Amino acid sequence: MSQWLSAFPFLTPYEKPFYFVILGILLLPSIFASLKGKRLGGYQAFLTLFFLWMSFGGPHRQQGFALIAYVVWQLLIAASYVRYRQTANRGSWFYLSIFLSLLPMILIKVLPLYTETQPLLYFLGYSYLTFKSVQVIMEIRDGLIKELRLRDYIQFLIFFPTISSGPIDRFRRFTAELHQPPSSEKYVELLGKGIHYIIIGCLYKFIIGYVLGSQLLPIIQDKAVNQGFLFLGSLGYMYTYSFYLFFDFAGYSLFAVGVSYLLGHETPINFNKPFISANIKEFWNRWHMSLSFWFRDYVYMRLMFTLIKKKVFKSRIVASNVGYFALFLIMGVWHGLTWYYIVYGLFHASLICLTDAWIRFKKKHKEKIPSNMATKGLSIFLTFHAVCFSLLIFSGYFDTLLKLFFTYNI
Repeated sequence: MSQWLSAFPFLTPYEKPFYFVILGILLLPSIFASLKGKRLGGYQAFLTLFFLWMSFGGPHRQQGFALIAYVVWQLLIAASYVRYRQTANRGSWFYLSIFLSLLPMILIKVLPLYTETQPLLYFLGYSYLTFKSVQVIMEIRDGLIKELRLRDYIQFLIFFPTISSGPIDRFRRFTAELHQPPSSEKYVELLGKGIHYIIIGCLYKFIIGYVLGSQLLPIIQDKAVNQGFLFLGSLGYMYTYSFYLFFDFAGYSLFAVGVSYLLGHETPINFNKPFISANIKEFWNRWHMSLSFWFRDYVYMRLMFTLIKKKVFKSRIVASNVGYFALFLIMGVWHGLTWYYIVYGLFHASLICLTDAWIRFKKKHKEKIPSNMATKGLSIFLTFHAVCFSLLIFSGYFDTLLKLFFTYNI
């Protein structure tokens, strides 16, 4: 038994093609049942446990224990808050519940600043589960979730296709599908789309992403940093890294969406041709959409409601701009407590504020400012390069240059 376990291929989700071989074989009973309009709830629970074990067992068992502890923690918080809402309607426990729900993620982010070892709380995908948990507490408070079945909540949190890389689903949408499987005709459509997304994901992740990230990026960085081609090398690195990040992450997201479709769940798409956006606001409606929509709905809109209700600022424009900077500062800190992530967030906040100002100016002078294919093309060109520059900041490339500069000058 121990020899078999030591030989078992414990794999990170969607890491290697062999993961898809195992996935394809084990999904067959669920696919055949779904083609008949049925959902094998018990078998899908087995699939979740098996693939979580394959990802968080063996050499990753510490992460598996952390995942179990995390789910129990979030269950206790959600159940306590639901019970509290049945007896009181004050806000103190709401804010405490939000803080306690965020606490594991905060500790995972902060503890590495004081120790070189990885926190015991860490597991792959902890951020996405935190966003789901906070979302549920907020919607309970808003009265959108009237009843919280703990079994549904557990399935929502640990739905294995999306646990490591998102997209971030919504609880009410997920549970509606959980209790109402798609018809045979609908599932045939989902099956075709799911297979299509997985094939495109393989193209993105294993071919284009591999060539850009593993083959080209190291060569370009070496040319820029070590061989004196600083400007052209940095420009090449900016373009290559931007496309690599898109194809790698979009590939992972397509895998998650495709596998979800095969299980009869229409998990939302995460990317929608972001590099053809005409402005930065449109970009965030196309890039990592489940994350940007989550921050919009659960951070920005609620912050704006508070600022306007409390009349913190007389001008809605000022309130909006403050909201954008707060939003993207939080988003930058969420990526990591490093200066270039924070600058990345503030850079995007500045771009959005400038975009809003430009939109207001155009509305006021719409007769004087042309709007045609040429101006749209120019807008796409400028937005694309602004985004690529922001991703160059995000990559930590400038941090590498600064360290080299100070090393050589010292």
